[in-house]
Amino acid sequence: MAGHGHSPGESSSSPLVPPAPPVAPGGKEPEVNKLFRMVMKHEASDLHLKAGQPPMMRMRGEIVRMDMRPLSNEDMERLLLPLLNPNQKKILDEEGGVDYSYVVGQDECRFRVSLFRQRGRLSLISRRVNTSIPTFEKLGLPATIGSLCNFPEGLVILAGVTGSGKSTTIASMLDYIASREPLHILTVEDPIEFTYVDKKSYFNQREIGLDCVSWHKALKDAVRQDPDVILVGELRDIETFEAAIHAAETGHLVFGTIHAASAATTINRILDLFPPEKHGAIRQALANNLKAIVAQKLLKSIKPGVGRVPTNEIMIVNPIVRKLISEGRDSSLLDAIRMGYQEGMVDFTENLRQLVDRGDIDKATALEVAPNPEQLKMAMKGIKVATPGIL
Repeated sequence: MAGHGHSPGESSSSPLVPPAPPVAPGGKEPEVNKLFRMVMKHEASDLHLKAGQPPMMRMRGEIVRMDMRPLSNEDMERLLLPLLNPNQKKILDEEGGVDYSYVVGQDECRFRVSLFRQRGRLSLISRRVNTSIPTFEKLGLPATIGSLCNFPEGLVILAGVTGSGKSTTIASMLDYIASREPLHILTVEDPIEFTYVDKKSYFNQREIGLDCVSWHKALKDAVRQDPDVILVGELRDIETFEAAIHAAETGHLVFGTIHAASAATTINRILDLFPPEKHGAIRQALANNLKAIVAQKLLKSIKPGVGRVPTNEIMIVNPIVRKLISEGRDSSLLDAIRMGYQEGMVDFTENLRQLVDRGDIDKATALEVAPNPEQLKMAMKGIKVATPGIL
């Protein structure tokens, strides 16, 4: 049973689970699965393990301590090191942290795991990934999302902080494409999160370190593997971004994620990857190949049976947006989004208003995360923000 349990450092005589040796293939389940299953049972989003603390999980956005004794470093090593293959163990030893995917049971549930050392001890953060991919409707995404799957080529970026549901939204988009068109969809991930089912489209999924030696090699190979759609995973550096743009330029529809707070700030986030002398060329590449940016945050829902709901900002690259990106007028992009409501664009203010009207979130939550609370208050009263001429 989940609960706040012991305070930090408090000891308890109740054992976590009895010590067990590493499990041989075909033997009983690894001991740590009991904790992963607790996360599954309570439909929590993440499992957090740290020496000196009881096992913890994130439920509806908040960290909750399980009613168990604090883990020792010996517990952590006994529970977690047997899960690693020799290559993963080598990465952990040499780099201090390793990311991998972990499957509980016979593909019952998949977790994205980050195992790392902090202050000389092991810690684990693990995100539960749904094995079934939810639809746009189930996720509560704007109707426009479906139209962003219809581009024949170009780059579509999902922006947001860690834990904002970017990967789930992209998975839903790829599954939507797969159910409608006979295509080849190739994903390059580190690690693989969702496992896709072949439908009208069929999938090849490559995991860095398991199926291919590096991002560079995987993305170089990708354009030779006759894909129609490519998921690049995270646009984390010059290499991955250049590969994504090259794939978009050569006739592929490319999806990628990036850590950015809004559609407009995504442009600057990409430019930050490059030295200033390249910014002009990158702007031109984005103006020519970028199709849309979807920024996303997850908020607590007030709907019964729904934990969290996304709020989205959607910028579609129409001629006005293309001109603004090309000319470096990023401060006017939000105005262009507001002018583009008829084309399916939406800013956070308008989407938050819609979520409150729909009864998905309360006003207090909306105002707390609104980029401009005063504008949201006006929008909720039916007063539209005037959009200046930006051409």
